[in-house]
Amino acid sequence: METGGDTGVCAVLVTAPDLEVAERLGRAMVEQRLAACANVVPGMVSVFWWEGAVQRSEEALLILKTTTARLRELEARLVELHPYEVPEVLAMGVQGGHEPYLAWVREEVRGKGS
Repeated sequence: METGGDTGVCAVLVTAPDLEVAERLGRAMVEQRLAACANVVPGMVSVFWWEGAVQRSEEALLILKTTTARLRELEARLVELHPYEVPEVLAMGVQGGHEPYLAWVREEVRGKGS
């Protein structure tokens, strides 16, 4: 297992209004080679401040695996396709993991800078 260093891989969390939108976004990111994998987690409840009040919303969570080299492209495309005015797009660097999986992510996310 690779640990403690920059693997060149990151996980990106994105909330979506429902399962259908999350799957559509995930499929688009994978088809465009901006992500190697998209996991969709249904049935999430979010509580957050919006427009001066606490809101509650049922959502789906999209978890994308990509490379740090393609992160800005992925973010731009997500924002373009996402129905929210201010979509959640949070990237977390992967500091370790099963090296064959990390290599697979790096291989599948092709394009400029990867």
